[in-house]
Amino acid sequence: MSEPVKGAERSAAGKAPTIVVAGGGTAGHIEPALALADAVMRLRPDAKVIALGTERGLENKLVPARGYQLELIPPVPLPRKVTTELLRMPLKVRDSVKQTRAVLDRVGADVVVGFGGYVALPAYLAARGRTPIVVHEANKSPGLANKVGARFAARVAVAVPGTPIAKAEVVGIPLRRSITSLDRPALRAEAREFFGLDPDAPTLLVFGGSQGARSINDALSGAAKELADAGIGVLHAHGPKNTLVVQEFPGKPAYVPVPYLERMDLAYAAADVVVCRSGAMAAAEVSAVGLPAVFVPLPHGNGEQAINAQPAVDAGAALMVADGDLTPAKVAELVVPLVTDAERVKKMSAAAVGLGHREADEVLAKIVLEACGV
Repeated sequence: MSEPVKGAERSAAGKAPTIVVAGGGTAGHIEPALALADAVMRLRPDAKVIALGTERGLENKLVPARGYQLELIPPVPLPRKVTTELLRMPLKVRDSVKQTRAVLDRVGADVVVGFGGYVALPAYLAARGRTPIVVHEANKSPGLANKVGARFAARVAVAVPGTPIAKAEVVGIPLRRSITSLDRPALRAEAREFFGLDPDAPTLLVFGGSQGARSINDALSGAAKELADAGIGVLHAHGPKNTLVVQEFPGKPAYVPVPYLERMDLAYAAADVVVCRSGAMAAAEVSAVGLPAVFVPLPHGNGEQAINAQPAVDAGAALMVADGDLTPAKVAELVVPLVTDAERVKKMSAAAVGLGHREADEVLAKIVLEACGV
């Protein structure tokens, strides 16, 4: 009896490719993985894309909603640096790798594509020496999982030049076609009606990542009167675990709080300006749709969110405010005059054109299909 054909050999034999994407945990890891999945299916409608995730991650909601199969694996906690303990694969890591390898074998993976984080690390270790690996790093400062995965990856794609990771190829961040092809003016009326916003008022979009951000929530809701008095409508995603009570001002444009934005395309179309964190995905999407931004980088970590925001700031498409400086008074001083200055908004929107890589999804999809031999 002949040996089963694995990995690239299976695809080269003419069968439809099976791509496993590992990008669970936060929207910043999941959304690029799903954008890649969509691009793969456009290029190869016969392909099968399967996502890895954990039982507590946001992928449990996002992946099935986009129509892709989700396989759950145990998460691996990531130390801040490569240690001999990690390289010896302690029991928890070893168990997760074993279960992940079983998933890869069962689904017949032809390539594993990792986007970093605690789902990607066991995927890289399980695929090592058995299945081709492609790594995508969205941040200029690579995370530990991707540093490990890059050591034995067939290809390594990065979002920005100068990313210090082996074999880096600059492709940008894969974004959904609903974002990169968005015609904001054409959808504006529909979008504002969808969210219950004033159809004509200058409109501010506010969000702090998939879980929200308390500092942003407090500063913007604290400036609700100043925003209302200036005739500004607000759409504010405060996070599913947070609550936001905002005073209503009769006769003024509505301030609309929502836990989470399922339709980011419509949220972007409804807005004239955005106040948000500058995670890699948020910064890329805001620039892609041409929204003037006030970025408020997360104050923790290695400063990567400030790095993400800097190209748009340098281009004149965005402003940046330190998290500790964001207060209701700062919103009144900085944000209100911006949103109500139509000419300035127009110039900043034009400055965003050309930032980023709109075709990153299909560029990465072609790399992935090449890695598995199709």
